[in-house]
Amino acid sequence: MPIVRVENLRKSFGALEVLKGVSLNVEKGQVVALLGKSGSGKSTLLRCLNGLEKVNDGKIEIAGHSMVYSAGALRELRKDVGIVFQSFNLFPHLSVLENVTLAPRLSKGITRAQAQETALEMLSKVGLHEKAGSYPDELSGGQQQRVAIARSLAMSPKVMLFDEVTSALDPELTGEVLLVMEKLAADGMTMILVTHEMEFARKVATTTIFMHQGLIHEEGPSQEIFSSPRTREFRQFLGAA
Repeated sequence: MPIVRVENLRKSFGALEVLKGVSLNVEKGQVVALLGKSGSGKSTLLRCLNGLEKVNDGKIEIAGHSMVYSAGALRELRKDVGIVFQSFNLFPHLSVLENVTLAPRLSKGITRAQAQETALEMLSKVGLHEKAGSYPDELSGGQQQRVAIARSLAMSPKVMLFDEVTSALDPELTGEVLLVMEKLAADGMTMILVTHEMEFARKVATTTIFMHQGLIHEEGPSQEIFSSPRTREFRQFLGAA
């Protein structure tokens, strides 16, 4: 069974239909890059997968959860499906360690000591173990984004969603974050990411999906789809990227 199944997903904001019948399957351990112009529906799709947007029609099954919009069901879903945004959303008054331990302690009811042990392990994974006692305003943007990734990893998710996590960073800091994501992929984490980093998508994603006007316009193995784009729209997108 795929770890993510999406069938005929439709999502509108008022009269504007953003997703027009999207279907896709993601296997465990797969890394899927979502590409497309602004407004093509890729970030909306990602938010639907985490229950942040309520769909108008269609079906989502992810990490063993069928999408239900009750508060309790969404809490359970988000224990298994992490999401990281382009804005880091760290609590400025909490240390790095406190930012990473907060969600596991509140949602899983584990002890402070257990949460700290996991948090330090995840901070090591993103190369920031020595920053555990620092505060967000003492970190670079790349470091803050890596803390945000560690915070999601501390929940032991089965699927990780990344929504343009490098778009607010300069090239050097972007490289830091992409390296962490590449290591996660190598470790077998199932990942779906919205990105403008074409080389990263080509190199790290097992599958690339090109969205256009609210639909999946083209998809396939990343090496294949980049070397032989089938549609005029994707060729134009790659030419402009």
